[in-house]
Formats: sequence, C-alpha cells, structure tokens
Amino acid sequence: MTGEVKGRAAEIARLNDHLRRTFEGGRVVITAGIAALDPLHVNLILAGVRTFSAFTAGNDPCGEHDCASMTVRNTRIMWKIDYYDPTLTCLSSDPADPNSTVRVLTILLADEC
Repeated sequence: MTGEVKGRAAEIARLNDHLRRTFEGGRVVITAGIAALDPLHVNLILAGVRTFSAFTAGNDPCGEHDCASMTVRNTRIMWKIDYYDPTLTCLSSDPADPNSTVRVLTILLADEC
C-alpha cells in the first residue's frame, strides 16, 4: 500500500472505530435475529462489538476496521459497516469524508448472512 492509501485507510478506520465504539457518527442496525435474543444477550453482543479490537491482517486486510465476526455467549455474530451517500440511496463516493458519508453499522447473527 502506498502512503496515501494507508492514510486513507487509517482515516476510514478512525471513523469506523468511532461509530463502533460510541454508536455515534452513523446509524446502528440490529437484525431480527439479534432482536429476538433475550435483552441481556443483546446487551452483551453490543458491548462485544463496541470493545472489539482483534483486528489482524487476516481479518482486516484493508485496515479499515469495517467488519468482523465473533462469538458472544456461544452465539456466532458478525458486524459490518457500510458507507452510503447522505440520502442513503447510493454508496458513498468517499468513505473517508464524513460530510459525504453516512455509516451504517449492522449487527447480525452469522447464520443470517
């Protein structure tokens, strides 16, 4: 990766981490499968997503911290961040620009893919 590409990926990762850790700076969506779990389980999953830090070259090859899978209370879950334009009708043209991007963090059961 060139320095410019690394810098862009680092900015995207910073913005993604902010959304994931604080649930601010975008939207957070849980699927019906997550919502159907007991409230304690849901809270543990949300806490797990917020505190996830096990990014490696194997699970985050672009360095953007945009998705992961994990197990919480014997339940395999995934989370991912997508980038949309401000109208939420198209993909964002520049995920590194928070003024032209709405981040959407989706948390789902692994078997809902």
